[in-house]
Amino acid sequence: MLNRVKNIVHGIRNLFALSARKVFVVPTISIAPRQCAFIGKTLITVVLLGALGYGIYQHPPFQSVPQGAVGVRINQFTGSVSEWRNGNVWVIPGLYQMQVYSLRDQVYRPREIQSATGSAPLQSIEGLSFGVDLSVRYALDPLKITALAKISPDDISKGLVESAVQGVIYKVFANYTMREIFSVKRVEIQQLIEKEVSASLARDGIVLRHVQIGNIDLPAEYRRGMESLLAEELATQKMRYTLELKEKQVKQSALEAEAEKARRETEAQAAASEQVIAAKAQEEAMKHVLPFKEKQIQQRQLEAEADKVARIRGAEGSAQARRIEAEGEADARQKLADAEVYRAEHMGKTNAEQMEREGALVTKHPLLIQKTLADKLSDKVQVIIASPPAGGGFIGANLLGASAASAARSNETVGAE
Repeated sequence: MLNRVKNIVHGIRNLFALSARKVFVVPTISIAPRQCAFIGKTLITVVLLGALGYGIYQHPPFQSVPQGAVGVRINQFTGSVSEWRNGNVWVIPGLYQMQVYSLRDQVYRPREIQSATGSAPLQSIEGLSFGVDLSVRYALDPLKITALAKISPDDISKGLVESAVQGVIYKVFANYTMREIFSVKRVEIQQLIEKEVSASLARDGIVLRHVQIGNIDLPAEYRRGMESLLAEELATQKMRYTLELKEKQVKQSALEAEAEKARRETEAQAAASEQVIAAKAQEEAMKHVLPFKEKQIQQRQLEAEADKVARIRGAEGSAQARRIEAEGEADARQKLADAEVYRAEHMGKTNAEQMEREGALVTKHPLLIQKTLADKLSDKVQVIIASPPAGGGFIGANLLGASAASAARSNETVGAE
């Protein structure tokens, strides 16, 4: 953008030089006085506008206020003050003056007092130099920003906070010994610094949030002396704790012995009481057991007699049952014998009658013998071809090789029967 403005100014300058060369150098052209005055006014106007634009570019007439901050605009002619938040504020150079203050918490940590060998170390009541890592957290009071803008320097941390803190810490630490500073009085010193610094900063419109005392840098000689002293104190405390521990162990042993003795006595008493109670209980139980045993004996005698009677009755019943079974078996055998005799007699009669009928039938029909023989041989002989005997004898006589006389006798015998 700056190069563009320079190019424009350079172009205007060249244009003015060319115009002047055309007006004043060329002798053949004549310019009236009115035209010269118009051209001069035009050139002056362009130059003024260019200078105004360049000044606005270099020094814009507005200023932005970021989030978490407040802007204070002061009129340099009237002295009036106005506050602005979160946005752009119209600031005309030469008319207004603008200051932007952050409302967020800020931390001030003085570096020159952090080391015992630093540029401005603290001193105790003994005159020993030491360093402290001190952190002061503060914020601007939004209600007093207007008054603060009129009297405050440009750098509030250096101009107000640093002077207030240093004016308090040197005075406070100088009232305590070195041992109190880093051990027993540390919290008290921190609270006292907070109280005095808070009152000092509140008059300037600054709110103190917190003061934190960190590491304390002790002098080298004092540190060595403290280390040896602490070592001796630790040894002394260790010895004291050891003696106390031994005493407690002795007391503990005595108490344990007493407790063991009491426990054994209690166990012995409990065992004796248990035996007495068991004897009494056994005696009391025997009072109920003996009658119960007598009843058991009586019950067993009665059960034995009842068993005896039951066995006798069972034997008698078994004998009687056997007699009845024997009689029944004899009767059954007798009946079976009678039935067998009757069956044999009846079968004999039946066979005799049947033989009689068969004899009569064979006598009447002698060929039945041949038929019967053929039926018997039918499953062994497939075909039998034979001529019947001449005398009407047995058809198988020729096959069996029997003589005719034998066949005749057989026929006679059959006929006799």
